[in-house]
Amino acid sequence: MPEFSLQAVASLALPLYIVTMASQNVPGVAVLASFGYRTPWRSSMLVTGLGTAAAAPFGGHAMNLAALSAALSASETAGLDRDRRWIAAVSAGGCYLVLAGGSAALVTVVAAAPPGLIETVAGLALMGTMASALAAALADASQRMSAVVTFLVAASGLTLAGIGGAFWALIAGLLVRWVVERRPTNRSSQQK
Repeated sequence: MPEFSLQAVASLALPLYIVTMASQNVPGVAVLASFGYRTPWRSSMLVTGLGTAAAAPFGGHAMNLAALSAALSASETAGLDRDRRWIAAVSAGGCYLVLAGGSAALVTVVAAAPPGLIETVAGLALMGTMASALAAALADASQRMSAVVTFLVAASGLTLAGIGGAFWALIAGLLVRWVVERRPTNRSSQQK
């Protein structure tokens, strides 16, 4: 039975919230804007937040604006008439619901797999994504140290006070960014 825990909030909920905002919601709004659609930010966040709260007891950790689905549904490939592209979004949602209905069968198949097979396949599938993410994180030399520290702490599996590595990785990366990588202040303008 699910139960509330501050450790789970710090080690799971907070990092998932940040990842969802940074990798789905903000890019989703940007993608929609690039196709000329204006996203009502407050009402979108209210609806996705309430949806997440309703789905959380059933394992749905984050409903969001889904940047990739937004790109597919808002682009010209979804139709030439901009006012009818909503049909693509509704169709995508319907397909997601159909796939969700078959998820129990998929879990049964996955559970029957030999030990280590799923982790190996997932790891191989994510290698390209990880390489791209690392390249992007390390591209700006002025922020490279905080990116490396964040990655290393997250990969270490560190657990302190029952709180997992994802939380401590965020804290360590932000601390390194604040202490080591902050921009030097212009002392001459401060002295005037």
